Amino acid sequence: MYNAAGTHILTLIGLRFDANLGILDHEKSAPQPIQVDAELNLGTQPLRPRDDDIAHVLDYRKVRQIIIDECTAEHVNLLESLIGKLAHRLMLLPGVLGVRVKIAKLEIFDDCEVAIRVETGQW
Repeated sequence: MYNAAGTHILTLIGLRFDANLGILDHEKSAPQPIQVDAELNLGTQPLRPRDDDIAHVLDYRKVRQIIIDECTAEHVNLLESLIGKLAHRLMLLPGVLGVRVKIAKLEIFDDCEVAIRVETGQW
C-alpha cells in the first residue's frame, strides 16, 4: 500500500545580510556581509499537511528571522562560535530533527569566500 508520507527538509539558501564577525580590526569596527544556507530535517511528514493552516507547519519566515537575529545579536570573533550558536538555536525549533548550516564570509579575501558548514542531529 502506498504511504502518503515523506521526509520533509526545510531549506533556506543564499540568505545574505551584514553581521559583526571576525578578529581583524576592520571586522571589529564594521559589519561584513555573510551568506547563510540552512537545511532543517523535519522528519517523516504527510505529503500534505492535515489542513492548509500555517500554524500546523514550521513557518520559514520564523526560521529566516531566527537566523538573522542569532547572527546579528552581538559581535562574535570566530565563525565556529557563530555557527555553533546558530545550529543549536535551530535545533530547538519544534519538530526539527537535524540541522545543516553553512555560513560564508563573502568579502574576507578577494579571490574566494570562506565558509564553515555544520551538521548536527538526525540525517
